[in-house]
Amino acid sequence: MSDKVWTIGYEKVGQADFVAALKAAKIKTLVDVREVANSRRAGFSKKSLAAALDAAGIAYVHMKSLGTPKAGREAARKGDTKTMHRIFEAKMVEPESQLALAEAAELARKGRVCLMCLEHAWRDCHRTIVAQHLTDAFGIKPTHLSPEPRI
Repeated sequence: MSDKVWTIGYEKVGQADFVAALKAAKIKTLVDVREVANSRRAGFSKKSLAAALDAAGIAYVHMKSLGTPKAGREAARKGDTKTMHRIFEAKMVEPESQLALAEAAELARKGRVCLMCLEHAWRDCHRTIVAQHLTDAFGIKPTHLSPEPRI
């Protein structure tokens, strides 16, 4: 039983360094909280990432309903994090999001789980909101990982 969840963003690293950071933190399950699990960055689209994680002994779960809606992503791209947060908080009260949040909490209680999305700066990212909801509703506290490229 765990009362912790980790979070991570892949913005500043390649797939190998990303997976290495997860392994160093002894993560057993990665929960992808992007609404759309695609990426222009090599190695971070759903199939490619899931295969690399599987090879490293880490399970992959995509929770689309914990992802930021398109309007929120557009606001974030414009640097309007206040609007992104408002849009995402509205989504978090939806039944589908609440169900996914409970599922994420259950996974976290069973083992070492890490929430993932793009942004390196976790304070501005929606995964911080997800982590806060896990704390408020289930007492699960976040630890934020900040992977750096290996030299």
